[in-house]
Amino acid sequence: MHYRFLDEDQFDDLLAAGEFLEWAEYNGHRYGTPWSSVREASSRACAIIVLEIEVRGARQVRERFSDALLVFLMPPSIVELEDRIRRRASDDEAGLARRLAIAEQELTQAGFFDHLVVNAQVDAAVEEIGRILDGYTGRQCEPS
Repeated sequence: MHYRFLDEDQFDDLLAAGEFLEWAEYNGHRYGTPWSSVREASSRACAIIVLEIEVRGARQVRERFSDALLVFLMPPSIVELEDRIRRRASDDEAGLARRLAIAEQELTQAGFFDHLVVNAQVDAAVEEIGRILDGYTGRQCEPS
């Protein structure tokens, strides 16, 4: 994964210039996908661009690309999600509460997506997403 970190002014400038395919604020931080990275990746034949974004960003992508394939990756339960976040030890109690509140809100939006994948076991979730993408590739890249 490649990330480019921007200060607030740089982000505002790119946002004002329409340089993001999608962007959103998540847990107090702004994230976005620059059009430039999408253009570069889509220049390859039958390219599939995979974005790991949150629900508001996914809605923006769908507005711009009605044929986008949206996959919602969800935890097996909120209890399991809380346990995973606690094991990372990257959030204090307030941060944990914010993340769980965001997750609960996002789970209500799962029906907007084309596919739901429960991430109970990472290997199984990766395989399921691979099958979904393989099916999508087959429809988009058939020889003429």
